[in-house]
Amino acid sequence: MKQGPRQISVPYRPIPLEAPEGMTANEFFNSTENLNDLVHNNGLLQNPENLLLYRKAIGHSNLFDASIIYNTSQMILDPLGRPVRRCQVPEPVVNVWNRMNQVLIAYMQENFADAGRYLLLCGEASLDATWPLSSPGVPSIRMLHNHFIVFDHAELEAAELADADSPNLTDGGQHSLFESTMHDVYHEFFDTLDLQLLNPFVGEASQLALTGYPQGLPCWKICGGAEAIDTVKFWREYDIILKGFIDFYRTFFSQVSTRNAVIPDNAFFPDQINDKLLYSNQFLGAAKIVRDKCIVDARYANLVRWQPAFKQLIYRNQDGDWFVTISQNSIGNAITELLGVVVDRVPDAAAYEKAEPRLIEHLLNVRQRLIDADLGDPIATEYWAA
Repeated sequence: MKQGPRQISVPYRPIPLEAPEGMTANEFFNSTENLNDLVHNNGLLQNPENLLLYRKAIGHSNLFDASIIYNTSQMILDPLGRPVRRCQVPEPVVNVWNRMNQVLIAYMQENFADAGRYLLLCGEASLDATWPLSSPGVPSIRMLHNHFIVFDHAELEAAELADADSPNLTDGGQHSLFESTMHDVYHEFFDTLDLQLLNPFVGEASQLALTGYPQGLPCWKICGGAEAIDTVKFWREYDIILKGFIDFYRTFFSQVSTRNAVIPDNAFFPDQINDKLLYSNQFLGAAKIVRDKCIVDARYANLVRWQPAFKQLIYRNQDGDWFVTISQNSIGNAITELLGVVVDRVPDAAAYEKAEPRLIEHLLNVRQRLIDADLGDPIATEYWAA
């Protein structure tokens, strides 16, 4: 078996929904009209917190694939004004979201228990509000959402190797800027955060044996595995990772933008920023390199996302160990590509419909668990009843 990123083909049923004349697809996908279609054609469950569980119509896997989106499309009509990261979401909503995450992850762990056969992942995407709506690579729904995906290791092993130099796998240099240029200071900064369930791991210990990914990303092993994910303490530490990353990202790019910039407003860990970053020659020297390149290279400068853009991922490896990782997401790669899985989604209704009954059976089963836990009310569609 050769190690390397894999590219798989996943069929889907074409969606009979067209963007109005004069609108780009991304502009339309972020509209309330499109979100209404998402609810009525693929919605599974929704709750008073505006969290919507739905089937991925154009998905990553037909084994198990669902998402939860914080559907603010009717409350906040300005797509650029919607929450795009967990720390912007009201605490009561986050609490409900965490419980929904726990139910789905537990279901995946129970029904796809063989770690040697199934790759499990749960990931959240930040949709950076500084991106132009029509910019290439912008996620299609501009609201905070997460993914629950299962892949079959046998299918991945049989798949062709992906191009390891693809920008979607290298993330435009994510392997990269923070890790390769500021490795020591990056990890020292995270080491100052109060983490007990999450232990830092580097290199092969956190990589998937099949793909060799994640590469160049900080990873933390979850002590206690899937059982720990079912605790409040885990989700608090999961948010600490996110807040630490945001502080690091904002501080770095504020220094890129403005030499000797002050600590960003509303920083989560101002003391650590001051002690570990603003007195680090390695950190400030890296900012100078990027700043100098931005001044002379327009293409490079255009790729910079000045506000935090990231993907945060919980995944189970082939040994049954659970990890958390977070990426510096400078381009907008798919969340599966952090683990070296490139998904080529192909319109093929006949092929999709062969997998659809079992997929929907799983989705309705996990929906019932959410209903039983008072986490939402069912939605009826053409494909399933309420």
